[in-house]
Amino acid sequence: MTGESANELIAGIYADGWSRIVATMIRFTGGDWDLAEECAQDAFAQALRTWPQDGVPRQPLAWLTTAARNRAVDRMRRASAEAAKIRQWAALEPQQPAPYTSDSEIPDERLELMFTCCHPALNLDAQVALTLRSLAGMSTAEIARAFLVPERTMGQRIFRAKQKIAHAVIPLRVPPAHLLPDRLPGVLHVLYLLYNEGYGDQQHKTQLSREAIRLARVLAALMPDEPEAHGMLALMLLHDARRPSRVDAGGELVTLGEQDRSAWDPDQIAEGSAILERALRRRRAGPFQIQAAIAACHATAPSAQQTDWPQIVALYEQLAQVAPSAIVELNRAVAVSMAQGPEAALPLVDAIAESGRLDGYYLLHATRADLLRRCGRTDEADACLHTALTLAPTEAERRLLSRRLAES
Repeated sequence: MTGESANELIAGIYADGWSRIVATMIRFTGGDWDLAEECAQDAFAQALRTWPQDGVPRQPLAWLTTAARNRAVDRMRRASAEAAKIRQWAALEPQQPAPYTSDSEIPDERLELMFTCCHPALNLDAQVALTLRSLAGMSTAEIARAFLVPERTMGQRIFRAKQKIAHAVIPLRVPPAHLLPDRLPGVLHVLYLLYNEGYGDQQHKTQLSREAIRLARVLAALMPDEPEAHGMLALMLLHDARRPSRVDAGGELVTLGEQDRSAWDPDQIAEGSAILERALRRRRAGPFQIQAAIAACHATAPSAQQTDWPQIVALYEQLAQVAPSAIVELNRAVAVSMAQGPEAALPLVDAIAESGRLDGYYLLHATRADLLRRCGRTDEADACLHTALTLAPTEAERRLLSRRLAES
């Protein structure tokens, strides 16, 4: 096997097996998340060094898990001065791990691990961040972008969550069925952020979105009486139906209003709309159901001009009641601008800008630039676009903003 093909295989195993290896190592190390992640990473690095020359082992995942366990034993031997602990670890035979077995009611291993890690002793943000970092393999920088906080802040949150688990001796066990609803909000947020990470302009991450949708289907079947689980699945499907038109043939981002709606997937739109309708019948509308309703307004509109913007404004007002945030306020302002004109929306966006809550969020400045331009205040609009350009996280987004500047 060539080095390139071995590397591709390892990358595939990393995407599919990282969460299982880390979870195994967390249990093996007695809840030491940092050591578990480091040893898993070391195992993959060892595979990258040896598999191209020695060949891929017959059971790659077992090989990686064993390598990680061996690394953990070595680290413990060197770091610990307690002879009893050294003997305890040395006695653990790093043989091939047993096949995955579980007597829990969760029919998917990855979903089971997410429910395990979303422990109610941690606050919701900590649950989500720690699970994304340890089980989804997302970097601290990627998670920080998803939460709109600096990378250092997110690193501190993850560190504190790990410390709390270690110091409070929080057990990492699969929860019984009657406790799953308590952990559902964390799992929903993990899956949706995982989906969003794969929905960006980087094509190599699309597998994340596909896996998130697969897990969302499993979750909806597992918890048929939880409308938010179905609302999240509907939201993913409605967004994903528009994926083919988000990027043009040249790799440039296309805004929603300019997308070719004939390229949208009508079957996914129909499925997402039907799932949402069934969820809403339970009359327990939560944030994912409301967001799905907004997505349905866009997905079912025959054209951008025929979008029901007053209905979207009303839905954002409802969303602000159940899940208030500056992002919701900004999106509501955009809807107001489409329903009532830019003059009605600009004061709303100015208030968000003056609050400082979204200073580092490029879409705040890009939105304000659009409203200022529509109000005829071109110089101020260009200044906002320049600010947005410095904050945009990806090259595709920077190119889009540069095109807008060139057109002004």
